[in-house]
Amino acid sequence: MTDSRLPGESAEYRAARDELTIAEHELTAAIERVAALRRALPPGGPVPEDYLFTEGPADLEQDLPERQVRLSELFGGQDTLVLYGFMYGPLMERACPMCTSLLDGLNGSAPDIGQQVSFGVVAASPLPRVRGYARDRGWDRLRLLSSAGSGYNRAYLAETQDGEQRSVLNVFTRRDGQIRHFYGTEKGPTGPGQDDRHVDLLWPLWNVLDMTPGGRPPAWRPGF
Repeated sequence: MTDSRLPGESAEYRAARDELTIAEHELTAAIERVAALRRALPPGGPVPEDYLFTEGPADLEQDLPERQVRLSELFGGQDTLVLYGFMYGPLMERACPMCTSLLDGLNGSAPDIGQQVSFGVVAASPLPRVRGYARDRGWDRLRLLSSAGSGYNRAYLAETQDGEQRSVLNVFTRRDGQIRHFYGTEKGPTGPGQDDRHVDLLWPLWNVLDMTPGGRPPAWRPGF
C-alpha cells in the first residue's frame, strides 16, 4: 500500500497496517461527505429574538466592567457565529469535566478559529462564576458568555425543560441582515451504551487516545 517501513516491523504488521490505511482513507472520505452534506443544508430557522448575554473584559484577571451583548453583536466582522454550550449551570456544584476537557483544547485554537468565524462559549451560570472557573483552567483566549436570565439555552437545546444543562454546539449565519440557525449537534449516541459523540472531531483528548492500543478507557471521565 505504501513504501513505508518501520524498524523491526514484520510482514504481518505491514499487511495489517496497509489494510488500516485503506480504512483510514475511507473514513476521511466519509468525513468529507458529511461535511459537504452539512454545508448544503437549506436555510435554518430565523432566530426568534436577539438574545442577551453578559460578558466581562478580555483580561480574566479583571471581572469588571460587565457588559451586556446581544447575539447579533457576537458576529463582529464575521458572517458565521459558533456558540458552544458549556454545561455549567447555576445549580451545578462543579462544571462538566467533559466540557472542560474540550474547552482546554479549544482555548489554544481560539485565535485561529477567530480568523474565519466568531466563536463563543455560553454557560448558564452567573458570569463571575464562569470567569472564576476559566481562570482556574487558564482559558485566556475564549470569549466567555453568561446566558443567565436569557432564553437562549432552552431555545437552542443547551438546556432541557427541567433545567438540565446539555453540551450543544450551535452555528448561526448572518445574511442580508437576517440571522438564522445553520447547524446544531443533535446526533446523540451512535450505539447502545455509547456516550454522545457529537463533538468528537473537535476534541484532542479522544483523537489522541483513539490512536493508542488502549483506545478510550471504558466509562472513563477526565478528572480535574
